[in-house]
Amino acid sequence: MAALKYAGMDDTDSEDELPPGWEERSTKDGWVYYTNAHHINKRTTYFDPRQAFTVEDVVVKPKRYDGNTAALEILQGRDLSDKVVLITGGNSGIGFETAKSFALHGAHVILACRNLSRASKAVSLIQQEWHKARVEAMMCDLASLSSVREFAESFKAKKVPLHILVCNAAVCTQPWCLTEDGLESTFQICHLGHFLLVQCLQDVLRRSAPARVVVVSSESHRFTDLVDPCGKVDLALLSPSQKDYWSMLAYNRAKLCNILFSNELHRRLSPHGVTSNAVHPGNMMYTSIHRSWWLMTFLFTLARPFTKSMQQGAATTVYCAVAPELEGIGGMYFNNCFRCLPSPQAQDQISAASLWELSERLVSERPAGVQAL
Repeated sequence: MAALKYAGMDDTDSEDELPPGWEERSTKDGWVYYTNAHHINKRTTYFDPRQAFTVEDVVVKPKRYDGNTAALEILQGRDLSDKVVLITGGNSGIGFETAKSFALHGAHVILACRNLSRASKAVSLIQQEWHKARVEAMMCDLASLSSVREFAESFKAKKVPLHILVCNAAVCTQPWCLTEDGLESTFQICHLGHFLLVQCLQDVLRRSAPARVVVVSSESHRFTDLVDPCGKVDLALLSPSQKDYWSMLAYNRAKLCNILFSNELHRRLSPHGVTSNAVHPGNMMYTSIHRSWWLMTFLFTLARPFTKSMQQGAATTVYCAVAPELEGIGGMYFNNCFRCLPSPQAQDQISAASLWELSERLVSERPAGVQAL
């Protein structure tokens, strides 16, 4: 493939005229690039089209995004009319912006939410922006394993594929309480409910391949651990008693679970065309999940001028869901649309396998016909 060229460099191999419609230009940094304004997509490339066999073989350099990028910017010019997207917690905050971004670009978007009334209002808001938006709401309460199973059966009854699954729903700084399944609610809503959801829908994902799972985690995963002295993931840490419970620590541990789960999911399903990546949406971003503690509300109000917008917060999720350069690639952690390394424990394969084994045991009363991954 041709090398990149800097303005002023000699190029004895490219003395011929450019193909019709192509022009040579240079960036402010002096790098030469080529553009074809007459092409249907106004093609731009850093590679000399004279050195390609045909104009259509020219490779377009992927655009780089960062923390200031909005989700809609990443999807600009994209037609997602052939995609089905499922988003948990898509009725507010980052999840809503993620859902809206996909729907406004033609995708069939399904919001899986515990509050059907709020989810229906979110659907209406999206359809007010574009009356042709294909978006619907379905009931799914991650704090109830039976609700997750019922949702999965209802989804399968639709007989639609599933190309993108965004595990977005979360709670933060919740008072201690147990779910109907006898587990601490932050752990079950942030991790175990999503684990069971993927277990129940993995056959649909495999039939829809190439498919992608995006798990929304957080940088707060760095400030905790999950393992006991023997190196096993400890359920007593993930679902503690009331006297051992601290809401922020519970959230941090759940976010670490998200990355370990995503990595192990990718290892198990990538041979079948299903990839998974975990993402951090943004630093100090105020969303509805922080409203349960007055101190968090106060801190986020002070920091709001320096935080991302919800559209910017949704960008990394959208990037991992659609970026062509990530096709077939997973088991990674992204922040500001860039790959970065998570904490050492989040990279530990033994911890990931141990968490998977524990999660399987906790949801072991699943109905017949749900195959283990």
